[in-house]
Amino acid sequence: MAVILPLNNEISPLNSEKEVSEPIKDEDYKENGVLIKNSISGHKLSEDGDKSPSGSLEKGDAGCMFNGYSAVQSPGGRSSPGDGDRAAPLASLPLQEIDKAPAIARETWSKKADFLFSVIGYAVDLGNVWRFPYIAYQNGGGAFLIPYLLMAVFGGIPLFYMELALGQYHKNGAISIWRKICPIFKGIGYAICIVALYVSFYYNTIIAWALYYLYSSFTSELPWTSCNNKWNTQNCTKYFVKDNITWTKYSTSPAEEFYIRQVLQVNKSNGLDDLGGISWQLALCLFFIFVVVYFSIWKGVKTSGKVVWVTATLPYVVLFILLIRGATLPGAWRGLLFYLKPEWNKLLTTQVWVDAAAQIFFSLGPGFGVLLAFASYNKFNNNCYKDALVISTVNCLTSFMSGCVIFTVLGYMAEKRNEEVADVAKDTGPSLLFITYAEAITNMPASTFFAIIFFLMLITLGLDSTFAGLEGVITAVLDEYSELLRKRREWFVLGLVIVCYLGALSTLTYGGAFVVKFFEEYATGAAIIAVVFLESIAVSWFYGMKRFCRDVKEMLGFSPGWFWQICWFAISPIFLLFIIGSFLSAPLELKLFNYTYPYWTAVVGYCVGTSSFICVPSYMVYKIIITPGTFKQRILRSITPEVEENETPNSGVHLNSV
Repeated sequence: MAVILPLNNEISPLNSEKEVSEPIKDEDYKENGVLIKNSISGHKLSEDGDKSPSGSLEKGDAGCMFNGYSAVQSPGGRSSPGDGDRAAPLASLPLQEIDKAPAIARETWSKKADFLFSVIGYAVDLGNVWRFPYIAYQNGGGAFLIPYLLMAVFGGIPLFYMELALGQYHKNGAISIWRKICPIFKGIGYAICIVALYVSFYYNTIIAWALYYLYSSFTSELPWTSCNNKWNTQNCTKYFVKDNITWTKYSTSPAEEFYIRQVLQVNKSNGLDDLGGISWQLALCLFFIFVVVYFSIWKGVKTSGKVVWVTATLPYVVLFILLIRGATLPGAWRGLLFYLKPEWNKLLTTQVWVDAAAQIFFSLGPGFGVLLAFASYNKFNNNCYKDALVISTVNCLTSFMSGCVIFTVLGYMAEKRNEEVADVAKDTGPSLLFITYAEAITNMPASTFFAIIFFLMLITLGLDSTFAGLEGVITAVLDEYSELLRKRREWFVLGLVIVCYLGALSTLTYGGAFVVKFFEEYATGAAIIAVVFLESIAVSWFYGMKRFCRDVKEMLGFSPGWFWQICWFAISPIFLLFIIGSFLSAPLELKLFNYTYPYWTAVVGYCVGTSSFICVPSYMVYKIIITPGTFKQRILRSITPEVEENETPNSGVHLNSV
């Protein structure tokens, strides 16, 4: 039974709390019950001798949490209707023993490094390799770093820090955590899970493309080197062979034709109206990808935490090798100069700031439920503040390094084609990797070796994000329906992987690339940003900044400074509104290769995007309907944290979890 416990004797719509008027007395601590107090050095110890991170219970401060779990007394009884639904102050409530049945211990990371590698692997994904370099040179080169870093400091990193702290303190996934924060916003958790499913429908298909390339690379001559293959056309031009080859607007490279006509086979599709059949090669590659994913996450974070030691570190080794190789290529300096040369006038355009905000947001990845899930498996007093700063820094540096890797090669290609770097760097998205970079590899010494390690890097980058995205859904659902699914994790994960594979079938057709582009643009963009906007509002304005900062102090021993509080309360919501406005104000005109998306795709796309966000207002209405009382009482109860009888309302009194 859920019990609603206000923090004070007067409920406020914004859940602002008052300090407890009296300190906890010694007689409230029981040697054989739920509370223990050790007077030595002013520290409170659990029965097994563990020391809490805080020193002593002070007025207005949060008490300590033992063993990473919260437990608190339940009130002696519910308020009668005549009481006006006012609860007595927490300090006057009698302490009661919790249920004697021991709770199932929550899984934790085997090592701190498992957590760090998992989050880094999630944050550093394929987008760091292809999206950041393209957006950087398109928006002023080196000048773009100014809005990028400002958006990171005032928007991305504060949201990243907030989610890590929430997950670590409340020990819940994206759905059930809202019962402890602001129950009326629980629909956010369901929306996050739906968005994560949409991402899995297309993101893993891109990994399957990389796997196909990896398989094709195990040969003495890479198949996209020559124009003598069955899939090549008369426009195929192998300009690397001779210096006097003329490159025209109709010319296509062997790498481009291999990608379009052999891997994707989009020439067999007429667009979204006629996707064609399923490519059995890609279907087999995707099946193998999901088999790897399943056996990496089916047992929980103790399993996936070991896998990421390889998948999260290998990309950095490969990036370093490719950077050294690219820097030694002729013309590499042209690419780096084009990449880093600042165009200060671009800073006066709104689009540059919009792109910087969107890039840092999608790069760090708050709002997908992953950070909440991963942090919930941390020890209670883990320094998530330091983790947020370290991981965010690594993410930004990786994006910058990836740009250097890509543009040294683009400069090399411009030198060979006798063109400007801007003309060579016209490919965007996956094409930048599968056409432009793959083409450059063919003329390198030991091209087979560099092709193998490059596509292996892409696969590991993608797998890390897939592990994290699905773990976010798994943790959210298992925490919400723990009695039904907690002991059936393996079967639930299997069912989830099957659903993801079936949902991705449309992306495996001959026109699957068009579906991938459609999902990428419509299914995740504005919807997830709107969800994170509501999340920041719910935490900062409803749960309360004072309460949230006290939670952080209880874990870390210090409260967040004024900078973080201002960012959470005002700057981050404005940052998110800024991105949402840019998405809605600029109508999408999608085009891929030579195919222009028909007008009806915008209507269907916005319906797909709305299908996840609609969970938020729907649950709000549902919550108000099922809550007893007058309309005002329903609203107040719906925004007040709920706890079960053996859980904590995070009220500043935390009992032993024995």
